[in-house]
This record gives sequence, C-alpha cells and structure tokens, in this order.
Amino acid sequence: MSGVVYALLGAALAVILAGVGSAIGVGIAGQAASGVVTEDPSKFAKVLIMQLLPGTQGIYGLLVGFITLSKIGLLGGGLLELTKGEGLLVLCACLPIGIVGLISAYYQGKTSAAAIGIVAKKPEQFGKAMLFPAMVETYAILALLVSILSVTNLPF
Repeated sequence: MSGVVYALLGAALAVILAGVGSAIGVGIAGQAASGVVTEDPSKFAKVLIMQLLPGTQGIYGLLVGFITLSKIGLLGGGLLELTKGEGLLVLCACLPIGIVGLISAYYQGKTSAAAIGIVAKKPEQFGKAMLFPAMVETYAILALLVSILSVTNLPF
C-alpha cells in the first residue's frame, strides 16, 4: 500500500469514528429530549442545546479530515507522493480525534441525557446542568488539538 492510502485512511477514520460517535450521542440525548418536549413543549430550546452537544465531535473529526486532505495535497490539486512511513504518520496523527471523538461523543450523549433530566424537573438549573456534558467535551477538544498539531506539523 502506498503512503497516500494510509493518509487517506487516517482522514477517513477521523471523520467516520468521530461522526459515528456524534450520531450515537445525539441519538441518546435526543431520546431524552423527546420525552421532555412531549411533557412540556416550552423546554424545547433548552433540551435541543443539550442534544446538540455530542454533535461537536463529528465536526472536529471533519475538520481534521479536511486539514489532512489539504496537507497531502488532495484538495489543492497537487497530491503528494508519500512513503509508507509518511502515510502511517498521517494515519497516527488522525487517530486521537477519531478514537476520542467516538468514545467521548457516546458518553457526552449519556451525560446530556442525564442533564436533560435535570432541565425537565428544574429548568432554572439549565446552566449548571450543561456543565456536566461540557466536562466530557474537554477531552474531545484535547484530542482535536493533538490531531491538528500533529497533522499540521508533519515534516513534509
């Protein structure tokens, strides 16, 4: 396999894994949000915000995917010829956001669902409730930073 294939695999895994995690997390939170809105439609905006939180990991994976495609020249029209080693470096650089995005979005969805339960009973506690899923987000942001710094600073 050529290095470009490994690099493309890295970009794909960043997008796919983080995107799957976000889809699962948003789905988990959406189930809880639907129940709340059924009982009290006036809480729609608050629970929608909570539901959207696990969706950020998918955006982070997409960002790393675009940066990677740009780095290897696929978006600029001048595709680089990468060695296997260089391609593997790109693949490894994309893995943090892919793996952490998958796992953190899932758990952020579960945490968002619990926070939606808080909003259902005490809507005035919305700000405090949002802190719980936001704490999970921290780790996705750290993984995003590692992947971006790694991809952009590769020696080619």
